Amino acid sequence: MLARRDLLQAGVALPLLAARPAWARGARRRQVRVAAPFDMPAIEMPDFAAGRRFPITEFGAAPGDQRRNTAAIARAIGAAHAAGIGTVVVPAGTWATGPIHLRSNVELHLQRGATLAFSPDPADYLPAVPTSWEGIECYNYSPLVYAHACENVAITGEGTLLARLDTWRIWYARPKPHLDALVSLYQMARHGVPVAARDMSKGEANLRPHFIQFNRCRHVLIEGVHIQNSPFWTIHPYLCRDVVIRGVSIEAHGHNNDGVDPEMSQNVLIEDCVFDQGDDAISVKSGRDHDGWRLDTPSRNIVMRNCRVRNGHQLMAIGSELSGGIENVFVDNCHFDHQGSTAKSAIQNILFVKTNERRGGFVRNIHLSNVSATKVAGGVLSVDTDVLYQWRTLTPTYDRRLTPVQGIHVRDVRAESAAFLCEIKGAAELPVKDVTLRGVRVANVTGRPVFADHAVGLRVDR
Repeated sequence: MLARRDLLQAGVALPLLAARPAWARGARRRQVRVAAPFDMPAIEMPDFAAGRRFPITEFGAAPGDQRRNTAAIARAIGAAHAAGIGTVVVPAGTWATGPIHLRSNVELHLQRGATLAFSPDPADYLPAVPTSWEGIECYNYSPLVYAHACENVAITGEGTLLARLDTWRIWYARPKPHLDALVSLYQMARHGVPVAARDMSKGEANLRPHFIQFNRCRHVLIEGVHIQNSPFWTIHPYLCRDVVIRGVSIEAHGHNNDGVDPEMSQNVLIEDCVFDQGDDAISVKSGRDHDGWRLDTPSRNIVMRNCRVRNGHQLMAIGSELSGGIENVFVDNCHFDHQGSTAKSAIQNILFVKTNERRGGFVRNIHLSNVSATKVAGGVLSVDTDVLYQWRTLTPTYDRRLTPVQGIHVRDVRAESAAFLCEIKGAAELPVKDVTLRGVRVANVTGRPVFADHAVGLRVDR
């Protein structure tokens, strides 16, 4: 269970308990040890082998009946939770459903041939729940799969989680009411408005929900499933610890459809996954500006290994929401290509570190090794300290806090072509420090191989 201190820092108030409740004594855990170029703690992941199984059909689920299935899944989750540990089983077939809210010591298991087809109607994702939007906390439409302040939770199996995009696709556009809502949310965070008063589910804000969000959870496992489409970020571990994402395949090509966004999360392993994204494969984050400073929780000890990216903007992005700081990230033995899939999005960079003068936070101890790629529109490594996107015109800079970036190490990378090997755009007041590239081979470099503006200690050994 999350320590009381951790939850209080994250803004969650809990009463003192005289004894651990039955559900907190349920699931066993097993350790995963990960070799990394930093001190990586063993990750404890939940083990549901000893638990009972709760098929959703025994709780009234019926193919084609969304209302009935939503209620049946909720009842099965409640029963598994009450039993102390349990696996909710979704059998083969297509099961229309609304949002799924997991509880502690519960595994959601999709058998081969099973599809959970999630409602495209935003009204089905109300009442609003505590969540976030691009690094700012708020109340918004429930993520399609959601867990809040839970321990020992999992999504496993060989089935599919499908987001039906009828409405979300329309919401991909960013009309003025949406942008006005973003400015309003930013101002609420800036002025310290309580999160409970930041309800973004009203009017035409149209802040799309995450597909899967684990919010303030510990001991999380996602294994084996296929995820098709997404309203927003696909998998979002937020203020979590001990997370394993393994053998998952994602195909999502809508707006902001990152694959995995670990945010203010620690001890995270992403391995043996296949990403086919409309945005970044992995993007490590830690809060935007005032909310990131308020929560003051870095993302730390994050490993991505043995993954394939078929489409995507970046293999690994750091930021730009990083106001809580990011450190100890390791990417190893990954391949970035367009083979086996239509090239729906161009590879921009293999590793992209992005921040701006408003973020603060820090970036340090980032490692990438044994990576291959096909054609890269950008480069092997890009560091840019002036990335603001639409925020450049939405709000002025109220509080200027530069981001120290130090210790980025890239080695043994192969690519067919790229515009550059390394491009660093640092800040004159705070140069980027200690960047090394070793054994980087690009068959065809179409532009200037190395560009460094305000960088100290850059070393490129080809």
